[in-house]
Amino acid sequence: MFHGIIAEIEPMTYTKILMEIRIIDTKITKSEIKKIAEAQFGNFVKAVVDIEKGIMAIGGELHADEEAELLEQGSKQEHLWGINLYPARAGDDWIEFDSMINIRPSQGNSTRGIGDPAIQQRIREIVSKFTD
Repeated sequence: MFHGIIAEIEPMTYTKILMEIRIIDTKITKSEIKKIAEAQFGNFVKAVVDIEKGIMAIGGELHADEEAELLEQGSKQEHLWGINLYPARAGDDWIEFDSMINIRPSQGNSTRGIGDPAIQQRIREIVSKFTD
């Protein structure tokens, strides 16, 4: 019944932005982060911080992608926390503690946020160490 209509539909074209995950263990400028943000989500980048190793991963489409990359490199799940970085914001406002990977009732964190102020502070220290 609809075969004539379907035959007239042109194939859809999909554009995919390849998102390269970068392990940050040396300095990266906010302008570099801003370029990554503009190429991906517009005004922010997703990041996962390993609070034990003191490194972070940025540039994935999902926090889970960055988490998987860090796990492959030997990080432990319990030390990985997801954040968003907004390079146009100043001070502590440029870090947003929000990710699905942060939901861990077994570690006392039952929300997407990070409830432990000590973990938040450790994340701020790591982000500050690698950004200017």
